Amino acid sequence: MQVILLERVAKLGQMGDVVDVKPGYARNFLLRQRKALTASKANIEAFEEQKAQLEARNLETRKEAEDMAARLGGQQFVVIRQASDGGALYGSVTTRDAATVATEEGFSIDRKQVLIRQPIKELGLHEIEVHLHPEVVVAINLNVARSPEEAELQASGKSIQELAAEEEAAAEFEIAELFDDIGAAADDDDNLAEVVSTPEDRAAEDEES
Repeated sequence: MQVILLERVAKLGQMGDVVDVKPGYARNFLLRQRKALTASKANIEAFEEQKAQLEARNLETRKEAEDMAARLGGQQFVVIRQASDGGALYGSVTTRDAATVATEEGFSIDRKQVLIRQPIKELGLHEIEVHLHPEVVVAINLNVARSPEEAELQASGKSIQELAAEEEAAAEFEIAELFDDIGAAADDDDNLAEVVSTPEDRAAEDEES
């Protein structure tokens, strides 16, 4: 099926290009999202008549997207989720979640503009894409943690695995110190017993030896 593009579509073409696409893709996405028109003679002629207006509108929206991209690009947003001790989430972080946290921070983003290439199912920092315009894409980071405190530590560069290892090492150190204290206390008891032993006890020990 041939369509004429009303805007740039990634991996497909630029505004005004007539391209061949599968009918389902055309009906369910390109035509429904008003990104294209069927490439009939009437539609092509109508596009040519409105081309200058469409290009001007595209330039305006691209400029607005570039302004937002300058503020949004590289931002990090915290997403609080429940997870196991190993860092596996009970569920996953969705495009809706990403759009919600960004909007709460003052950036008006629709979930349809968010692209998560790899499912987010673990704690940590995850980079995702926000398509502000067909020609403007920025990357942001989601800091997925179980608490604001954990998010702050992750933002400093520590992974949940490193945090768990540090906690385990600290616990082992405390246990080792406890056993050392117990051993030292036992030695003190033995020394005290020797000090308070009577002459009769020492004589008995000499006879046994």
